[in-house]
Amino acid sequence: MKRRQFIQMGTAGLGLSIAGVPLSTLAQNRAGGTLNVIVQPEPPGLMMGIVQNGPTQMIAGNLYEGLLRYDENLVPHPHLATGWTVSPDKLTYTFTLKPGVKWHDGKPFSADDVVFTAATFLPKTNPRTRYDLAAVDTIKALDPLTVEFKLKYPFDPFLGIFETGTMPMVPKHIYENTDFLNNPANNTPIGTGPYKFKQWVKGSYIQITANADYHIPGVPSIADIYFQVIPDAASRAAAFESGKIDVVPGGAVEYFDVERLAKLPGAAVTTQGWEFFAPLSWLCLNNRAKPLDNVKVRQAIMTAIDHEAMTKIAWHGYATPATGPFNSHIKYHSDKVAKYPHDIAKAKQLLKEGGYAGQTLRLLPLPYGESWQRQAEIVRQNLTQAGIKVDMMNTDVAGWNQRLSQWDFDMAFNYVYQYGDPALGVARNYVSTNIAKGSPFNNAEGYVNPKIDALFMAAVRELDDDKRKAIYDQVQQILVDDVPVAWLHEINFPTLYRTKVQNLISSAIGLDDSFGYAKLSS
Repeated sequence: MKRRQFIQMGTAGLGLSIAGVPLSTLAQNRAGGTLNVIVQPEPPGLMMGIVQNGPTQMIAGNLYEGLLRYDENLVPHPHLATGWTVSPDKLTYTFTLKPGVKWHDGKPFSADDVVFTAATFLPKTNPRTRYDLAAVDTIKALDPLTVEFKLKYPFDPFLGIFETGTMPMVPKHIYENTDFLNNPANNTPIGTGPYKFKQWVKGSYIQITANADYHIPGVPSIADIYFQVIPDAASRAAAFESGKIDVVPGGAVEYFDVERLAKLPGAAVTTQGWEFFAPLSWLCLNNRAKPLDNVKVRQAIMTAIDHEAMTKIAWHGYATPATGPFNSHIKYHSDKVAKYPHDIAKAKQLLKEGGYAGQTLRLLPLPYGESWQRQAEIVRQNLTQAGIKVDMMNTDVAGWNQRLSQWDFDMAFNYVYQYGDPALGVARNYVSTNIAKGSPFNNAEGYVNPKIDALFMAAVRELDDDKRKAIYDQVQQILVDDVPVAWLHEINFPTLYRTKVQNLISSAIGLDDSFGYAKLSS
């Protein structure tokens, strides 16, 4: 069977699998049991078309769904769409929707919902999806179960934007002609997912319950899931240790505790489920002002940082030193670029060549816990050893967001998801057209290079894979030479879980996908 036939036939009923989950087996299960999961921090909302942070996605991924899912190799599979065709000129994508799908309020899901979601709702509420849809000219419902996307120009990674976090389907009958941001349904989310929203006790827990009318028979397997809010990392670790918690997402307990907790009887740890996001951390350098407007100074910072020590001391092995702007899990990554091994003497020489005059640089840590704080202390120590004066600016999450998005920093820690393709998750951080106050996840460093702008644009429109790779090779070489930011690590977030929980990770977006395919052993 050719791959095109595979994806067009759909998975349910064929005995096929997503990321190793045999759907025919899952379909025989009945919902039962309870799962307790840590959510950290408590999310600001659950309407995923509006709120995009990690805790929201982990819960709302059970409520809302996308047209496609992606396996660990980032291959798209049918979900709300049973298949698709692509015109020979790659300008028209036609999706066939799964019949019989219902929203949680019983209304039928149709092509009109897809058109409303992609053409009206998300362009107003989700900046990332709006960026991804820039290549789209028109979106039409050809009939109740067929949707046509016509593109302005060929956009090779187009099939990568239909996972639930990027393009969650939104019910037209609930949101059309309303104030999207203040719609009452935002507090009682209505999706098509395997779980329904049950209740939210602020500061305590969020409960979701199995959707008995879910469109895959026998899914979900678990009856109720409670996302528990526990205020500090030590208490979260104690809750897992005592057996009160079944799943702990990456970053919810301190990294020095992960190995100990994973060795408890009936416990395990995995770093799977981050293939699509491919998180990459860096030290954002404000390119707008002296001395960081000088490439020699930026290269000196990259050279002064001891990446290897940081992975061991701050991340306890759950990180890999980054070699450049592309996480090694996304397409077109290349390590054939300039290297910056830790060398304090060379860093001092580069600072001298760059004309560093002893200015004090403000360093903004990421206030996400002990590992990020240790990382900041290591960087400050490294830079001080090289002769750079550093002033640490500690703040809370809101303060970090405000300073970075308003460019009020010299050096700031950050990490971003890269979504499998450089056109979707890398270009936004380096093209000059994406410099704008208000977001910490665009070109916050203020890097301007017309050559880079042109190469990223050329790569988007190039359909020949070899030629596209050649363009991205150039991109990586230029960026690594220019050091607009100091890349730090590919983060391998560890998920702690009870071994009684099977099939916990079922796609490339891990816990941010639904728990619908997970089940509890007896």
